[in-house]
Amino acid sequence: MISSPERYISNFHTAGANLLVVHVEATIHLQRVVSEIHRLGMKAGVALNPSTSLSVLEYILDDIDLVLLMSVNPGFGGQHFLSSTYEKIYNLRRMIDEREKTILIQVDGGVTLSNTKALLDAGTDVFVCGSSFFVGESYSEKRYQFESVANSLTI
Repeated sequence: MISSPERYISNFHTAGANLLVVHVEATIHLQRVVSEIHRLGMKAGVALNPSTSLSVLEYILDDIDLVLLMSVNPGFGGQHFLSSTYEKIYNLRRMIDEREKTILIQVDGGVTLSNTKALLDAGTDVFVCGSSFFVGESYSEKRYQFESVANSLTI
């Protein structure tokens, strides 16, 4: 998370980014930031810290492509998943579906093989797997394990 993300949008665009996610807590002009991201041809996402209510999305949800729900407090890796995130995912999925939008839900923090299925069932589309992916078995083995969980679901 960076403060005043509006100062860096053009830098990320120049570097080749096609999606930029900003924390709602990091700017006082979220709509302006999202508009600038889109103006430069990138997709826009917003991130919410665990204690931030979904109500902050009310006036921005129709203008974004992704919502990143932090399931740990930002700062360092290896934290345990906050179980209150499941309800937040479910409620966000319902908000998106009611608007008939195609907005991805991404979850970051404490994502492990043991909670991946429950996260998918709650409505998660994209996972950020940090410590659970890079600790232990080889990367290819971890990738296989995560893909096996995802592929085992009936859609």
